[in-house]
Amino acid sequence: MTYLLVMLAVSLALSSVGWKYFVYFFSVGYGFGIAALAVTVALLFAGALSLPTFLICLLLVVYGCRLGGYLLLRERRSPAYRKILYGPGSQDRRPVGVMLMIWIFCALLYVGQVSPVAFRLSNTRAGAPVQDAWAWAGLVLMVAGFLLEAGADAQKSAAKKRDPKTFVSTGLYRIVRCPNYLGELVLWTGSLLVAVGACCTFWQWVIVLLGYLGIVYVMFSGARRLELRQDATYGADPRYQEYVKKTPILLPFIPLYSVSKYGWLRA
Repeated sequence: MTYLLVMLAVSLALSSVGWKYFVYFFSVGYGFGIAALAVTVALLFAGALSLPTFLICLLLVVYGCRLGGYLLLRERRSPAYRKILYGPGSQDRRPVGVMLMIWIFCALLYVGQVSPVAFRLSNTRAGAPVQDAWAWAGLVLMVAGFLLEAGADAQKSAAKKRDPKTFVSTGLYRIVRCPNYLGELVLWTGSLLVAVGACCTFWQWVIVLLGYLGIVYVMFSGARRLELRQDATYGADPRYQEYVKKTPILLPFIPLYSVSKYGWLRA
């Protein structure tokens, strides 16, 4: 599986921006890292690309570039985000060992997330009888997740432009409090479907599932951080209290309204 080593090298290179600003491991390095991995996979398996796998790689490139660009733009335009990135304590140097472990974890996670399409193409090139129907189904779900995340980001940006000092509870934020993270979950669930019918081996499935469970954990951890931050900022506002009591934090129609008490989600 030489191609996995190539993917890991690319992922390590892109996520290394976290050595400049710690949060970049999970933000800018994440977005552009996924885009770079999709390009890498498409180039490595150019001869095995089918229409659905080509479109999946293209979608991941668009997804990653949009996310990375959006995060960089938000950093430039949002004083609140700059405070998180550059504020007191944010530039404290973490132990080198900790930084190294997080860098490697992120690089491995991003490879795991993109691995379904890589394994499908690798097995196709090896002559395995892969089934394109699952790739199409995964692609549809991935597009839905991408549109949900991009729409949520656009709605939040517009709402914050109108009133930067209030929480967002309109549009997609009526459904869940973190619709952008929900979009991520939908997109990567679609990616998981891409591995179905791809004749994956046991170890390929291990990598696929670790990548999927890893991003699910990261999204719930992100929802927890956001909840704690919003509680500290808007907790005294009765409208906010009413909003969080009736709006699930991440999963629609599931009455999970808070994850702040789950310390194991700390990341």
